[in-house]
Amino acid sequence: MDLFGTAGIRGSARRRLTPELVASVGRAAARDAGEFVVGRDGRVTGEALAAAVTAGLESGGADVRHAGRLPTPALAWASRGRHGVMLTASHNPPADNGVKLFCDGREYDREAESTIESHVAADGVPTRWDAWGAGERVDVLGAYRDAVVDYADGHGGSLDGLTVALDCGNGTASLAAPQVLCALGARVVALNANVDGHFPGRPSKPTAETVGDLRRFVASGPADLGLAHDGDGDRIVVLDEAGDVVHEDTVVAVLAEHYVRTARVDDPVVVTTPNASARIDERVEAAGGRVTRVRLGSLHEGVTAAEEADGDVVFAAEPWKHVHPAFGPWIDGVASAAVLARLVAAAGGVEPLREPVTERPYRKVAIDCPDAAKEPAMAALASTLPAAFPDARVDTEYGVRLEFPEGSWALVRPSGTEPYLRVYAESDDVTALVEGVAAVVRDAVEEAN
Repeated sequence: MDLFGTAGIRGSARRRLTPELVASVGRAAARDAGEFVVGRDGRVTGEALAAAVTAGLESGGADVRHAGRLPTPALAWASRGRHGVMLTASHNPPADNGVKLFCDGREYDREAESTIESHVAADGVPTRWDAWGAGERVDVLGAYRDAVVDYADGHGGSLDGLTVALDCGNGTASLAAPQVLCALGARVVALNANVDGHFPGRPSKPTAETVGDLRRFVASGPADLGLAHDGDGDRIVVLDEAGDVVHEDTVVAVLAEHYVRTARVDDPVVVTTPNASARIDERVEAAGGRVTRVRLGSLHEGVTAAEEADGDVVFAAEPWKHVHPAFGPWIDGVASAAVLARLVAAAGGVEPLREPVTERPYRKVAIDCPDAAKEPAMAALASTLPAAFPDARVDTEYGVRLEFPEGSWALVRPSGTEPYLRVYAESDDVTALVEGVAAVVRDAVEEAN
């Protein structure tokens, strides 16, 4: 059985994430823990699916604390010292939903997810009638918002006088991000800040195209900073004073440098993913830290591995998603909003923050590759790409990544969901680099077919 993807279980609430499946997942999870906090985002199907997972958990013998609608990072915060279930499909369309599992603030790793899959496949029956768990409601949001405010107070400058335009995308960030920024002293102008599972204001995935209203508002002059969240508040998009979207890797580079420079540890480590820009490495190394990479969708596993290797992880991120380890081991877009706003306030704007970051042209392309050809093609590329680019330093742990002396880089990795090999590249002459890498990739795919 293959239930879990890179971010829990997701899919159509009619065809995949049915109440029957969700109840089965809840009952499977109850075999390994006795107390869960359950939350959901604002999707129309969330209430029924929360009831289903509760039925599964309690019939499996676990006690349930019902947290209601809230951002995913708030549910993760509430799972400290116990387990948690979040019903969310994050930035997916409104007809989808999903399940994310947490233990002590961390997303389940692959081993824990594999255990759940085995239990679901075994189709377990409820525990004996007198061992079923009980439920109660808990208030999480207020305490979570206060915790974010307290954490952000230690970073950057006062938000007094700063105007932030905030697009919550009709998601559950509406219940935390505006309140946190206001508590920190900002003047907040909120767009789409009511929770609505139909996402009427814009699609739940914030991109340069979907946040057009926010871009126009910021460009019109009243805001010092623009921020946008996805459907459950774990992602964040940043806009400068002109209403332009700041590249996600530049945002990571800014935060990573800040955390390394302010760290009081001997070996500050930043964890990121293979498709992340070398601009992150440059700023981290300039600040006295080092970067390690982990596969996409596994930041929590990368943090654990780095800590087990005696590194002090001060920040972890993949595009749009950030982990603030001093606050907690979960992805938290609300905490990112608070910290970034204070850094912008201290710097006097977005531009002074991004000015030290080298922003080379970036491209991403997909090359057709049948699923059966992915493995042999990638095996061939492990030798043919280094041969074609002998000046590059090569890393084959998560795809094939080429790093060049002048800071350019390219990555080839198989798509986990579509029949493609994906090429990512960043270079002052990115067109030539992409064309050169893509030609080698196409040859490898042709040979593998």
